[in-house]
Amino acid sequence: MRLDGAVALITGGSSGIGAATARALAEAGACPLVAGRNLPRLREVASQSGAIPLAADLATPDGPEELAAAARAEAGRVDLLVSSAGVGWAGELGDLTAAKASELITVNLLAPIHLARLLVPDMAKHGTGHLVFVSSIAGATGGRDEAVYAAAKAGLACFAESLSYEMNGRGVGVSVVVPGVVDTPFFDRRGRPYGRTTPTPIPAERVARAIVSAAEHGRDVVYVPGWMKFPAWLHGAAPRMFRALATRFG
Repeated sequence: MRLDGAVALITGGSSGIGAATARALAEAGACPLVAGRNLPRLREVASQSGAIPLAADLATPDGPEELAAAARAEAGRVDLLVSSAGVGWAGELGDLTAAKASELITVNLLAPIHLARLLVPDMAKHGTGHLVFVSSIAGATGGRDEAVYAAAKAGLACFAESLSYEMNGRGVGVSVVVPGVVDTPFFDRRGRPYGRTTPTPIPAERVARAIVSAAEHGRDVVYVPGWMKFPAWLHGAAPRMFRALATRFG
C-alpha cells in the first residue's frame, strides 16, 4: 500500500516494536496513531514521531471498540492496522493463573481479532487498506514454558491467513510478521528474562522495518531475522525431527 499520508493505528505503541514502528512509519510519510496503556510513554513516543497518542486497554472487553472509535474520532479513518501489542508469561502451566491465561488470550489474540472486525469493513468498502499482525516464532514452533502465549500467537497467524483469503480481490492486504527474540521490555514483563546466548536478541527497529516493508509491498509472511523461516519450515516438514532437536537443544 502507499504509506505516504496513510493513517496507521499501532497497538503496543508505548515501547518496543510498537514505538519503533511508529517512528519508522512516520519516516515513510504515514500518520501514526500510537495506542497503549501507558499514556506518559505514548506521549514520549508521539514527541519522537509526530504520532497521536491514544490511551487504550486492550485487556478489557470494551478496549478494542473504544480504541477504534477514538482512532476514527482523531483521524477520520484507519488505513493501516499494526497489531503489535502483546503480553507474555513464562513458567509451568500449573503455575499459570486463570486471570493471566485470560489476559494472554485476550491481548494477544482476541484484541487483534476485534480490531480487525471493527476496521476491515470500512477498508473493504473503500477498496484499500492493510493489516499487519505481529506474531512470534513461538507461535510457529511452540515453546517450552510458554504454552498459552504460543497458542495465542499461533491462533493469530491462522486468523490472519484466513482473513487474507476473505479479503482477496477487495483491496485489503494482510501480513504476518514473525519475529524471533527481540530486545524489548517484553522478557522482563513476562516474569522471566531471556537467558540464552543464542539466538542473539535483535533490535526492535529491525522488526519495525519488516513491518513497514510488509505493508508497503504486500508481503504475506515475513520472518525476522530471515533465517527464522528455517525452524518454522522444519517444524511443519519434519515435526518429529524438530521435536527431537528442540528437546535436546531448547
